[in-house]
Amino acid sequence: MAGWNLAEDYRALAADFGSLQAVFELQGRRLTKDPLSEVILIERDGVRYYVKRYWGAGKGLRRYLGRPRVKAEWQNLRHFARWGIPTAPIVAYGLERRAGAFVRGALITRELEHTCDLAMLAKEGDPRLRNASWVDDISRQLAQHTRTLHDHHFTHNDLKWRNLLVNEQGRLFFIDCPTGSFWWGALLRYRIVKDLACLDKVAKQVLRRTQRLRFYLQYRQRARLDEAGKRQVRRILKFFEGRE
Repeated sequence: MAGWNLAEDYRALAADFGSLQAVFELQGRRLTKDPLSEVILIERDGVRYYVKRYWGAGKGLRRYLGRPRVKAEWQNLRHFARWGIPTAPIVAYGLERRAGAFVRGALITRELEHTCDLAMLAKEGDPRLRNASWVDDISRQLAQHTRTLHDHHFTHNDLKWRNLLVNEQGRLFFIDCPTGSFWWGALLRYRIVKDLACLDKVAKQVLRRTQRLRFYLQYRQRARLDEAGKRQVRRILKFFEGRE
């Protein structure tokens, strides 16, 4: 049994995006591929779309238990949009099961035009990262959106600079969140530290300590560090010790 959803604004592209079968027949420029999935880039009427196709959910019981990765990703992007976190527009999504087992699924998102991920900016030494005003504006957006996730008991679980896009107007977008999920109690606190440590992994290479601290205070909505904040900062700084 297959379920497929095409957003109303894209009904004109039904020939390409109107069914799961049609989406799996699309030809485009392959960007990534692994044993379970691939991402291709296609263009229609001057607009580019990312097509993520999954044909596996893992071995054994993974085909039956839990959310397939593709479903988690579209649900998480919809959470972002509902919470006011800028993200890639969803064009179409769905999956197919047979006898209860995952067979295949797909997610199509529209390109966020004129954007670049923060990891690429860091790698290329983009001059914007030396502009204190620009960094502060991006930091405030990132702090606000990350706090929104965590206030909903949700963590990204892969909150790296490569999954953060910024456009020419300095607007920040969150993308690629197939492993994000809801947590509570000690597990939530651990996952929050992981999200913040992932962000700091690149930040410590390209930003000043004062800028990193300012981001944390923006995230905590505090003017200065209190004892709880100091403890959390120590956990963030130590999170990847011995793992890198």
